Amino acid sequence: MGSCLSSQIKAESPLHIGANLFNRGEGNDSSDGSSRASSLSIPQTPRTEGEILQLSNLKSFTFNDLKTATRNFRPDSVLGEGGFGCVFKGWIDEQTFTAARPGTGLVIAVKRLNQEGFQGHKEWLAEINYLGQLYHPNLVKLIGFCFEDEHRLLVYEFMPRGSLEHHLFRRSSYHHPLSWKLRIKVALGAAKGLAFLHGDKVKVIYRDFKTSNILLDANFDAKLSDFGLAKDGPTGGKSYVSTRIMGTYGYAAPEYMATGHLTAKSDVYSYGVVLLEMLSGRRVVDKNRPSGEQNLIEWAKPYLSSKRKIFQVMDARIQGQYSLSGALKAANVAIKCLSLEPKSRPNMNEVVRALEQLQDTEETAIREAQQNASRNANAGPKHRRRSANDIGDMKPAVYPRPSLSPVHT
Repeated sequence: MGSCLSSQIKAESPLHIGANLFNRGEGNDSSDGSSRASSLSIPQTPRTEGEILQLSNLKSFTFNDLKTATRNFRPDSVLGEGGFGCVFKGWIDEQTFTAARPGTGLVIAVKRLNQEGFQGHKEWLAEINYLGQLYHPNLVKLIGFCFEDEHRLLVYEFMPRGSLEHHLFRRSSYHHPLSWKLRIKVALGAAKGLAFLHGDKVKVIYRDFKTSNILLDANFDAKLSDFGLAKDGPTGGKSYVSTRIMGTYGYAAPEYMATGHLTAKSDVYSYGVVLLEMLSGRRVVDKNRPSGEQNLIEWAKPYLSSKRKIFQVMDARIQGQYSLSGALKAANVAIKCLSLEPKSRPNMNEVVRALEQLQDTEETAIREAQQNASRNANAGPKHRRRSANDIGDMKPAVYPRPSLSPVHT
């Protein structure tokens, strides 16, 4: 968890609109309803604060526990900072979950809520509501929480590779450009996380899918984090959830921005944005680029389906690592996810299948290329000692050409 899990408080009050956030209009939240039968399902919100904290399968830490684990929240323990607060690195005993000496036991990431604003508490509670009950390899693991006096903290598994955002956009010696192979792996892992949330047993809309919320473990396995804006999907025969418009500019689906109607296809659009960022190595909105290139989607769309122009979109740092067909297949997934018509977008299970096929074909192509290169290297050119009669392979003749040269007869 190499960065703060929430870059800014996504407050529902217009007084707290962040530079990268938007908040327009109000709607009647239609996410209320009865609990679902599945053991993996999330009871429909709202639930009381007490119910959420009691029913979550999480460890309840004391403030002193976490103060000791993070060495009194020392500045050199900070992993990241944002509107929600700071994230600190800490250590706890794997068995007892008590504070451990630095460098021993289980490494954790502790997110400490700023002690201001009601919305921050709501998002803190939403994290516990969802991550306290949902388990999947592509969701970050929430270990526990602290709710003591004015203190609100969350304890996560530590993600040593940090966020996808850092690997794509930060130029530093610590964050090397992700290879094509790793980008496909991360894209597939994130897609599996969303597919799980959208499944019939869970039916949760993530609502804040972006590169900074995709964290990477030591093996570059992607895990979704920050469930502060997540919502239960529609129930009672409804096709959408009507809610306030919240999220990060550039990633939200256009129909959601226009109406406040939230569906699983809203997440699919956001996924398409992130996939395009991964292919291009560019941010979805970048005011530092020339005027015609500041909006990534508008700039890239004309090139994505062209065999001759796709290379203009692809990140130059991974040039030579992918096949033309592989780039076009990945671009095609992005195009479909970014469709302006929600019904035309694939569901996340379809995205997963497409990326699994792409991963298989690209790995096969790489193996074949390596095998061919190895065979060519082992075979090598056959050399023999030159003689005066081999002047046909040399530069302009230094010797007169023999009349009966065995090479030229």
